[in-house]
Amino acid sequence: MPPALLVRRAAARIVQSVVNDRQTFDDALAANLGQDLSNLDGRDIAFARLIAVTTLRRLGQVDDILAKFLSKPIDHRAPFARATLQTAVTQMLFLDTPAHAVIDTAVRVIKGHRKSQHFSGLTNAVLRRVAEGGTAIVQNQNAALLNTPTWMLDRWTDAYGVETALAIASAHQDEPALDLTLKIRMAELPDALDGAALSTGSIRLANAGRVDALPGYDEGVWWVQDAAAALPARLLDVQPGMRVLDLCAAPGGKTAQLSAAGATVTALDSSAARMRRVEANLERLGLSAKLVVDDAIAWNTNETFDAVLLDAPCSATGTIRRHPDIPLLKSAHDIAELAVQQTLMLKSAARHVVTGGKLVFCTCSLEPEEGVEQVSTFLNAHPDFVALPIDADAIGVPCEWITNNGFLRTLPCHEVPLAAPEAHASSSTGLDGFFAAVLQRVEPPLGAQA
Repeated sequence: MPPALLVRRAAARIVQSVVNDRQTFDDALAANLGQDLSNLDGRDIAFARLIAVTTLRRLGQVDDILAKFLSKPIDHRAPFARATLQTAVTQMLFLDTPAHAVIDTAVRVIKGHRKSQHFSGLTNAVLRRVAEGGTAIVQNQNAALLNTPTWMLDRWTDAYGVETALAIASAHQDEPALDLTLKIRMAELPDALDGAALSTGSIRLANAGRVDALPGYDEGVWWVQDAAAALPARLLDVQPGMRVLDLCAAPGGKTAQLSAAGATVTALDSSAARMRRVEANLERLGLSAKLVVDDAIAWNTNETFDAVLLDAPCSATGTIRRHPDIPLLKSAHDIAELAVQQTLMLKSAARHVVTGGKLVFCTCSLEPEEGVEQVSTFLNAHPDFVALPIDADAIGVPCEWITNNGFLRTLPCHEVPLAAPEAHASSSTGLDGFFAAVLQRVEPPLGAQA
């Protein structure tokens, strides 16, 4: 099969795996790297990924378009045919691929799939009609509403108001830029990378290409980390020689930050496979940490630390820009279950903090149960901890990103200030949605039960 068809077939298979089989996008992509994409070059693989991820990001719009040209929905027992149509519509209307090429390859892919061959005529007819009238439909669609599950948008409306909720949903429609964290700040590096320095200290690249081909990769002078994800470790204000515990450490960006700051770091994660990735990243960067594979709640140690960072497992609704499969895979029930786990993790993390030490709790979630409500519950139950207000200037963020409680709250729709606005545009759009709070262990009030 020619590469052009393998690319399209792989993209359809990835979408089918996520939508029908509830696989994560990363797992579906990995499976296809061992199948259709195994003998293709990096450019073809990148295009297959782009088709699939854009389809998932725009799936509500795509299905709305197809519904206007199908007399009835394609049977759920023909998921590959449906995914082929979805990815074809995405190519035509959102990736500017010539219609004749899209239609030709889609029909050939369908004909080559034994269980879907009888859909080839329908595929040809529907896609020709989409080519003629699809653009006009897109212009009149409300992308934020169509691509966002109602239950999710309702939650954000309750938490942030209608205008902000819609802005968050709109921010999820576009491919995010690539952010890097520098091991050592080097003034010349942003120019070498053709990137912009953000006020937060990260470097942002608009058109990165292959990560391992970028300047500085082999030398280990930076790592990939969203600008928001780089902030929690900075909140600990780590000094050389401090003993720091990084809980739920994989994939290791925060561990690298702490080690680069001169701390003696213990990094813990429950997954041995993910911890091997942390080890590989640290080796490339020339950094070190003590790596522990264990459960953050059950870890049995009497060791205490000057600072503890808990990036707790969460619904990850703040990372939909990078993971558009999340709205398809998560539910409100998942949020409730994860909140219970976070409560236990936060309680366990507190045991490892010395008196006077800091505990940073953070999640890449937009949900109050996984943020402010979690911390409020913890403080009510732990009189030996107090919340320290976060200084916006100290981490280079707008004061609007600090809540009335003194916590950090970033949103995908936020404009990120540039360190040198005169050299670029006045701001850079988008970062992951993160919540972070800085808690300090103190002597409990007399008579209080810690």
